[in-house]
Amino acid sequence: MNSTAFTFRPLDPLKDAQLLHGWVTHPKASFWMMGDARLEDVERAYMQIAADEHHHALLGLHEGVPAFLMEQYDPAHRELVGLYEPEPGDVGMHFLVAPTETPVHGFTRAVVTAVVRHLFQDPAVGRIVVEPDVRNRAVHALNAAVGFVAEREIDKPEKRALLSFCTRERFEKAVAA
Repeated sequence: MNSTAFTFRPLDPLKDAQLLHGWVTHPKASFWMMGDARLEDVERAYMQIAADEHHHALLGLHEGVPAFLMEQYDPAHRELVGLYEPEPGDVGMHFLVAPTETPVHGFTRAVVTAVVRHLFQDPAVGRIVVEPDVRNRAVHALNAAVGFVAEREIDKPEKRALLSFCTRERFEKAVAA
């Protein structure tokens, strides 16, 4: 799948809330932990992110059409504070692909590749950190496919997570293979 078909734009918490609500409450997004969220809850959650200097949400577009959500955060200040020793250049990441009735083989892998590539476009980013639920085997496989290496399981307030890291070098090697 052509990675140039993917673009990113800042998420507009109010304008995009209806769209996101359908994504985060879909049964396939169970690991997003917003299954019971009301529209107002989604608006509030993303307005908080928009106001946070250490957390950002982007809407991912495929050929101009909204197709996924990407969040990036500073793990020294959000999500992982006290759970690992952050290094300069670390950035945390979450992604969620929109549910679809007509899945395209390889699409989610193309999305995670585009997300990681987007983050590494910033020369200050040296390593990407993720902490998916330990039960989310599908995302562990996707992460490994783009160069993430699992370090250890950690306990977060909302889940048992698999702390994993991807360096620029491992990403380039993984996507070249």
